[in-house]
Amino acid sequence: MRNKITIVGAGFVGATAAHWCAVKELGDVVLMDIVEGMPQGKALDLLQAGPVEGYDLHIVGTNDYKDTANSDVVVITAGLPRKPGMTREDLVSTNAKIIRSVMENVVAQSPNAIFILVTNPLDTMTYLAKQISGLPRERIIGQAGVLDGARMRAFISMELNVSVENIHAFVLGGHGDEMVPLARYSTVAGIPITELLPADRVEAIMDRTRKGGGEIVSLLKQGSAFFAPSASTIQMVEAILKDRKMILPCSVYLEGEYGLSDICFGVPVKLGRQGVEQIIQIDLTEEEQAAMDKSAALIRSSMAALEL
Repeated sequence: MRNKITIVGAGFVGATAAHWCAVKELGDVVLMDIVEGMPQGKALDLLQAGPVEGYDLHIVGTNDYKDTANSDVVVITAGLPRKPGMTREDLVSTNAKIIRSVMENVVAQSPNAIFILVTNPLDTMTYLAKQISGLPRERIIGQAGVLDGARMRAFISMELNVSVENIHAFVLGGHGDEMVPLARYSTVAGIPITELLPADRVEAIMDRTRKGGGEIVSLLKQGSAFFAPSASTIQMVEAILKDRKMILPCSVYLEGEYGLSDICFGVPVKLGRQGVEQIIQIDLTEEEQAAMDKSAALIRSSMAALEL
């Protein structure tokens, strides 16, 4: 039996995520949205690309949560995107209502699924999903560091003119302007970027990484990034469904790790068929720990707006 992947939210991120799922043939795809006709149309269009691209699976669009029943993985992209001048925290009130409704409906249909949150503000929405669902923390995961790391890898590649395949970037903390890129763990063919670039260029790359989403919002003027966020999400889906045991930075509920509790926060985890199979703890310098604590404080200020 093929895997079943539900994507809630058929906007740019959700529809593009469905596209990556299809191209990788990860399983049958259900594209769910409350807007009548939109998920159906996009799903049909994607299905008709199959004969050209050579993928062969079921893709359906729906407005009925019943069609999502018995999903293996549920990706949630539903919510308002950031607009120019908005912080992720500005989105808390509106998107919290959406996440509440979505989680109540999808958990009822797929109580054994693994859930990946993409909606911003990411860490706060992941925390909300964890609290209202009552599911174990291994099955509620926020997509954050994979995207931030991809952006940092792209910027390092641009700076050094080397293949992105040679680059590994390490970004922890909250998915926002206080994220924590770790330069000494970011490497090119195993060589730390701190040995390849002067300090000012390393700092410039880390700063651009922190502002990566805002830069795209500013350029687009309407809407926000969707290619890289959706690709990053589907890397997580693939790691889970193929039981790849990949070490990826994800937002997960912490219970004392990194000195933090009762918060969803970006840390390195091992992703496999059970979801989060291990949280990897690394030694941080005092400066890095201070940056993590500052990032956590910003998330807690966003969480304060939740009505739990």
